[in-house]
Amino acid sequence: MTDIAAPLDTAGTVRDENAFDPARILPFLKSQIPDLADGPLELRQFPGGASNLTYQLTVGSRQMILRRPPSGTKAKGAHDMGREFRVLERLNPHFACPKPLAYCEDSSLIGSDFYVMDKLTGVILRRDLPAGVQYSPERARQLCLNLIDTQIALHELDYQAAGLSDMGKPAGYVARQVSGWSERLARVITDDIPSYDAIIRWLRDHMPADSARPAIIHNDYRYDNVVLSPDDGLTVIGVLDWEMATLGDPLLDLGSSLAYWVEAGDPPEMQAIRMQPSNIPGMLSRAEIIRHYEEKTGRAIPNADWYYVFGLFRLGVIAQQIYYRYKLGQTTNPKFKAFGLFVTVLAQVCERVMARSPL
Repeated sequence: MTDIAAPLDTAGTVRDENAFDPARILPFLKSQIPDLADGPLELRQFPGGASNLTYQLTVGSRQMILRRPPSGTKAKGAHDMGREFRVLERLNPHFACPKPLAYCEDSSLIGSDFYVMDKLTGVILRRDLPAGVQYSPERARQLCLNLIDTQIALHELDYQAAGLSDMGKPAGYVARQVSGWSERLARVITDDIPSYDAIIRWLRDHMPADSARPAIIHNDYRYDNVVLSPDDGLTVIGVLDWEMATLGDPLLDLGSSLAYWVEAGDPPEMQAIRMQPSNIPGMLSRAEIIRHYEEKTGRAIPNADWYYVFGLFRLGVIAQQIYYRYKLGQTTNPKFKAFGLFVTVLAQVCERVMARSPL
């Protein structure tokens, strides 16, 4: 084992259920992207992600990324490719994210709308480090700090000066999130998951006021949505997946990130649903992340349990939305079969946090 950066993120074969004829989109791409070489266009698919589908397009020596929504039942307001494209257009000059190239709302080409952006070439970490790769505790700690500090930089970005004031409505954001995710869950209930009713009541009963310092928030910030430098495997060179980005309370964004953060001392059931290598030696604990965030931003978080439970609840709803599509046969991706367990474990973690919380 060597202390090196992970291999570059690579795309694989397109899954049958997500396939389309790439030749159909080549004329559109050539009409929108100057100096694009003549075909053929090679199509591959990235394995990560459980929401929107991500493909790699190769034309000549140029590599690009295509994003499209999944098939089947969609959550209200989700999978809006046009909105994500416009967010990238306006955010790209001010923050490290991919440059968008073209948006197509004509669903006749591949069965849905889609957008295309430049590919960021680098390292993306998923559940476990690749074989033969490790981070020393010192490097793991620095990687963790780089991840958090990039999120802080987004939260501290002057969105008004950047012309992004219309990205969302910060007033009433916290209450809208609690009610909105509760309603989404009600629409996708299946008979094999636990009730979240007590969790929703607790969130409503202890709901904090909106932050006095709203910010641009990513809403799905974690390791596999950032691209790391291929040179050192530590520096964040870009943030991906802006589908749910908006203006709102940055502490909810932090809570959503903490929901993904399974640390080394967490129980086996949490380790079973871990989605990123946040448990390796050197990574900060959730408590250390909160303290670092407070110190760097000057934002006090006395009710951190609430934001963590909200993040867990929200992640549970997202997982249940995907599991619902699997149960209805709208996707055959075998990894979604386990999402019912994911929803169950998240509910159990919520209940443990609520039981020991001083709130």
